[in-house]
Formats: sequence, structure tokens, C-alpha cells
Amino acid sequence: MAAVGVPGPRAAECVTRVALTISCENLLDMDAFSKSDPLCVLFLNTSGPYWSEIGRTEKIQNCLNPKFSKTIVLDYYFEVVQKLRFEVHDIDSENCNLQEADFLGQLECTLGQIVSSRKLTKPLVRKDKMPAGRGTITICAEEITDNRVVAFEVSARKLDKKDFFGKSDPFLEFFKQTQTGWQLAHRTEVVKNNLNPVWRPFRIPIQSLCGSDVEKPIKVDCYDYNNSGSHDFIGSFQSTLGQIQQASQTFAAEFECINSKKKEKKKGYKNSGVIIVKQCKIVKEYTFLDYIMGGCQINFTLAIDFTGSNGDPNSPQSLHYINPQGYNEYLAAIWAVGNVIQDYDSDKMFPAFGFGAKVPPTWQVSHEFPINFNPSNPFCAGVEGVALAYQQCLPQVKLYGPTNFSPIINHVAHFGRQALQQQNAKQYFVLLIITDGVITDMDETRTAIVCASRLPMSIIIVGVGGADFSAMEFLDGDDGILRSATGEAAMRDIVQFVPFRQFHNAGTAALAQSVLAELPDQVASFFNLFDLKPPCEPSPSQ
Repeated sequence: MAAVGVPGPRAAECVTRVALTISCENLLDMDAFSKSDPLCVLFLNTSGPYWSEIGRTEKIQNCLNPKFSKTIVLDYYFEVVQKLRFEVHDIDSENCNLQEADFLGQLECTLGQIVSSRKLTKPLVRKDKMPAGRGTITICAEEITDNRVVAFEVSARKLDKKDFFGKSDPFLEFFKQTQTGWQLAHRTEVVKNNLNPVWRPFRIPIQSLCGSDVEKPIKVDCYDYNNSGSHDFIGSFQSTLGQIQQASQTFAAEFECINSKKKEKKKGYKNSGVIIVKQCKIVKEYTFLDYIMGGCQINFTLAIDFTGSNGDPNSPQSLHYINPQGYNEYLAAIWAVGNVIQDYDSDKMFPAFGFGAKVPPTWQVSHEFPINFNPSNPFCAGVEGVALAYQQCLPQVKLYGPTNFSPIINHVAHFGRQALQQQNAKQYFVLLIITDGVITDMDETRTAIVCASRLPMSIIIVGVGGADFSAMEFLDGDDGILRSATGEAAMRDIVQFVPFRQFHNAGTAALAQSVLAELPDQVASFFNLFDLKPPCEPSPSQ
């Protein structure tokens, strides 16, 4: 679930959290030999022509009428006009890159329109505002009033064999009963070629599953996945959350998976397999605000790129050149981003490091040197301290290379590993890297990020200059799951990339929105994943 706030420090104001569920019908078919593979991306208008991506659904293969299971959560401010743009793309690449995707249509509206309609259906339009075929998009909004989630562990046995040359590739869909029919609440991953699948543990918000009513019917469908998008129905069962909970208290609960058409035709039909619920537990899920107000400390570390690709600091063409007005893009980024993040750092003391330069007295290349040249105390007092240390450091070092990110990531990860031993959500670490976008140790950096994804840590990369930032966008896992060079997947997306030039002229609010868009959800989802509570129990955020 993706979550996002609104620009500016508005935490204390009265705010409603809203979950958006998205579906489409009659999408354009852009693939020659199959159907489109749609994905929906949501953008928020931060100011003027500037839009920030704040969430995206999963990709659904070969489907012109997708029902996306991943909801997007936003903070709704009654008094603010929040302009949204929903873009639907046909994804052709493994990493969900929008640059390589075909555009299927968009809708621009306000969050207020969706909230007041509760269910908004509109035609999709092309970039030139002409209709995108007969395509429509439907957005359902639900106010989040309950922070509890249901933690499931589910498997199955002896499912029907649906594939001619192999076993079935089963997945489950959970549905909530509504006045207008069954609404999709969750879709599991596909387990390939297995009639006795074990799905990964998952959580469904109790509100999405049954409207917080444990006696309300829920439906579970089991399908055999087909690449064509036409999935074979294996079977289904209905129950209530209360019944599933009761049945799974001491032993695993078992539910017969029934295919009613098969049951009608076949004498002596018993079932199409058994769905086994090993765990069904209602737990409270804490919000970002619960953690912050409950005593969680956010610790920011800054890392500044001093590599030769930035250009000679004495040349006006260099990104490190400080002009007569005392300005360069690195300083602008330090001030702008630092002012955004320092509100969340309790002691306003920032450890600040440089990488990629030859440093005195040995003139060896270093990839993690304190910019105040004090290894025992690399802390700078506030953003002013960081900016001053940077200006004093610049003439004392020689810009060099290579551009290695992994040493500074591993440096911060060391503190994250120590914090994890405390068994509560006391500390979270954020590494802010300001760079021109060139990277030399991509394989080592990918491995470092994958390891860090299991720690209380996030990485924000701010790109300065106008170079090619495709490597930075690759590290930002929005386009799909980042993997190490050996294929190990990141546990979660912890990297946020922000191209500074794109937002600098848009004002502080737009930059703040872009820099911190993913951080609240990254903090809350990590601690909830490990069942770590805030150090002090905050007042209930219901």
C-alpha cells in the first residue's frame, strides 16, 4: 500500500486518510499478439506545471478490464484543492519503466471530487484530451477509520490440475461484500506449477476486507494463472472473519474450495482442493505519526558527491563552482532539502560525509570522509553547519573518483543494524545522497541497498545538474523490485530519487512533497512488518 501526505508541515492539522481503489474498462489494446499489460500511476499537482508521482498500482498482464488490488492511500485536506492525475500505461518492460511504456489514457480530477462521489467513473483521454477509445477508469474512495489489519498465512492442498502440460499456477483473491456486489480487497502472488501451494504471509486492512465487521461475509476465489490473462477458475469459498479466526485459533482452519459448475455436472464431486488458513490474526498497524509522536527518532545523514565528473570547482561550468553570490546547485540542494528534513530530526545534528575525492593529508581517495575532517565527531549543527562545512571542505580536497555509493550506504546500514537489536521502533535512519548521477559501483550499490531494505533505513538521492539520471531511476524501486547482481530481491522499496532541477523552481512545498513523499510509508511499513511498536504508546489514531 502506498501512502503519501500533502506538501508542507501540516501534521498537526485535522486530516482524513483516504484509500483509493482503481479499476478500468475497455482499455486500448496496444500489443500485437496479446492484450495490453496495464498499470496505473497517480500524480499529485505540487504547484503550477509540476506533478509528483505519489503511488502506482501493480501491473496486470494481458487485461483490458483490470481490477487493481493495490490501493493508494492519501491524506485528504478538506480546505486544499488537491489536483490528481491518473495515468494508465501498457508496460512492456520487466522493470515497469514508463519511458518504454505505451500510454493508454489519463484522467485529471481533484481528490475532493472522488471523495464526494465515493465512486467516480470517467472516460480516459489521451494527452491531447481526445477520448482514449472507449476506455474508462473507476476510482472508489474509502475513508480510513480503522488502523487494524488482518495478518494471514495461507496454503492449499490437492488443488485441481488445470494445465495440460503441468500443474496449476494458483493465486487467491479476497473479496469484501458491498451493496453493489463483491469488491476486490487483496490478490496474492502466483505460485508456479504447484497443487499444494504455500503463499507468502500477507496483510489486508480489516476495513478493506469486511468493513471492520467480523460477521460480514467475505469470499475467497482460487484461480489458475494463465499468461493470456484468461485465468481458469479452480474454486471458491465464503465465510466470515469471525469464523476463520475461531477455526484457526488452535489448529489450521480448512475450507473446501468449491467449483459450483463442476459440482452440478459431476456426480460424487467432493471439492477442487482445500484452502488452509494457518494464521488469521487481527493486529493494530501503527501510522507514521504514531511512531513519530510515540518517540521514534529519525536520524538523517548527508553524503555529498566530490567526484571529478562534477567538473573543476574553479570553472563556472562545474556543479561545485560557487558563484560571486555564494550559490551553486549543491548548496541550493543542501539548503532546500535540509530545511525540509530538519523538522523531523530532533537534535538537528547531521553527520555529513563526502565521497570520491582525494583528501589530506595522505591524498588517498576516500568514499566516506567527514566534510568537517573530524572522524570522531562528523556532526554539523543544522543545515547552516552542513553548508558551512561543505564550503570550507571544497578547496581542501581534490575531486577525483570513482563514484562509489556502497561504502556510505554500508556505513549508515551499520547503525541501522545496531538499532534493530533494540526490539522497538526507537530509531530510523535516512541517508541523503546529493550527486550528479554518475555511478561506478552499480553492482555493489544494488547489493548494499538490498541488504539495507531489511533495516530501519531509507535512502533519498537528490540529483543535481542535468546529466543522465537513468541509473538513479533504476535504483528507485518504483519501476519494480530492485535486485542485487546475484538476483536477491529487496524486501521493500527504500530509495527515493528526486531530480533537483525539476523541483527547484517549483518552490519549497513541491520539493518537500517530492523528497518526503515515500518516507512516511517506508517508516511505518518497516516497523509494522517486524511488529515493532513505538517506544511510548501514542494516543489511538483511529
